[in-house]
Amino acid sequence: MKINVNGTSHDLGEIDPKTPLLWVLRDHLSLVGTKYGCGISQCGACTVLLGGEAMKSCLYPVSAVGDTQVTTIEGIAAKDGTLTPVQQAWIDLDVAQCGYCQAGQIVSAEALLRKNPTPSDSEIDAAMDPNLCRCGTYIRIRNGIKRVADANKNVLNGG
Repeated sequence: MKINVNGTSHDLGEIDPKTPLLWVLRDHLSLVGTKYGCGISQCGACTVLLGGEAMKSCLYPVSAVGDTQVTTIEGIAAKDGTLTPVQQAWIDLDVAQCGYCQAGQIVSAEALLRKNPTPSDSEIDAAMDPNLCRCGTYIRIRNGIKRVADANKNVLNGG
């Protein structure tokens, strides 16, 4: 079985097709930015992009990936290391506290802003709702997303 992760094709050999994508990423590909949180697809720590859509990977079988591109937190920044506006906002606003959930938060925010570059507060809340933060940095997370959305509005308005 092969999967494409962060733009690179990986041969997984004789892996059990029911193996959750999370464990393939962490244990077989050593991409440990995607975290194990609850194991029941509820907390969002395991969120990755699957074909550009936010998807929880802890219960998602690797066999269901097929030819769809998987992007983990390690693949969000540009190849030259340039951070995305979301990643930069997270740094500028000191969003993370413990940081455990932040890979899933950032990946979810990226998916939202790629679909809707200027989301409202309610759209941000709806998109980010399934992601839990044990430290309660929800206001800073929303502010990070709003910063990027406001910059997007300026660009869209010619500013």
